[in-house]
Amino acid sequence: MAADIPIIDAHIHLVPESELETLAWWKPDGPLQGQLSVEQYKTATGDSTPKGFIFLETDRKNDLEAGEKDGSGWKYPLMEVSWVKRIITGQPKPGEGHTAEDASLCTAYIPWAPMPSGAEAMEKYIDLVKQEAGESWPKVKGFRYLLQDKPNGTMLQDKFIESLKLLGRKGLVFDLGVDQHNRGRAQLEEVVEMIDRAHEGVPEDQRVTFIINHMCKPDLSIYNVQTSPSFIAWRTAIFTLSKCSKTYMKLSGGFPEMPDSLKQRSPEDIFDAISPWLSVVLAAFGASRIMFASDWPVCTIGVGDDAWQKWKKIVDRLCWMASFEDEEKRMIWGGTALKAYGIEA
Repeated sequence: MAADIPIIDAHIHLVPESELETLAWWKPDGPLQGQLSVEQYKTATGDSTPKGFIFLETDRKNDLEAGEKDGSGWKYPLMEVSWVKRIITGQPKPGEGHTAEDASLCTAYIPWAPMPSGAEAMEKYIDLVKQEAGESWPKVKGFRYLLQDKPNGTMLQDKFIESLKLLGRKGLVFDLGVDQHNRGRAQLEEVVEMIDRAHEGVPEDQRVTFIINHMCKPDLSIYNVQTSPSFIAWRTAIFTLSKCSKTYMKLSGGFPEMPDSLKQRSPEDIFDAISPWLSVVLAAFGASRIMFASDWPVCTIGVGDDAWQKWKKIVDRLCWMASFEDEEKRMIWGGTALKAYGIEA
């Protein structure tokens, strides 16, 4: 890629070591250990350290019912807001792995939100986030509530739709995490219905923007895509989603969906193996609605410390194979993220 094109990494997670136990998925013997900080991220990105990154909530422990009742179930997600605020304001606690000079790197952040609890609880929660975020609040551009591991039908409940409409009225985006690989076609069909319902009867300028994570996590182990029902269902859903207004796609999250043997191959080999999926995303969304994102540090699992560089090379190759002009490259490497999240360049 041209060296003068600034990169915005549209999806990373950071956790101070002292707060690892507040993550819903963390295990003492799991693959991600120790400090996951700006310092480690800068080491992983090497000479290609982006101009900025977008911090995505990291699935802290929460309790929806306790949150609705007295706010106590929101304790750990709000602790995460406080952590990101320290990065943005350049005020680390000792040993947290970032400095005052790193403050400008966090371009935006997307905290967790209790989407199933409905608009009234969301209003209360957003007020608490505002208080916790303080001077960093302008960098909160939206919210995420992971759907990939939630029961079928969660995203179609009236309260969930109500919460989406509220975000739209407030000009905040919704980051959408679903998983076709493990949840199959039904979850993608629900997504299409959810977007339709969230936008139905809503003026265009108040419709919530959906930013879809990780290409919907397709199964990248399929060898013969032309006859695979899983690939065909995924492709159909991607084209359907691309026809919805205010939807964007993150080019990210490929490594966890690949067979282990493929993760260790060269970026060129990996690109060749996953090009059917990349081609569909490109054909459906086009450069102006696709954004580069690394999903660091999750991308390192089973891949190693060079995972960030490897994924960057795969996206580089996509831009080259698609014969993109500089303007299209600018969109993929940062422009789309700035537009989708409503970030002042």
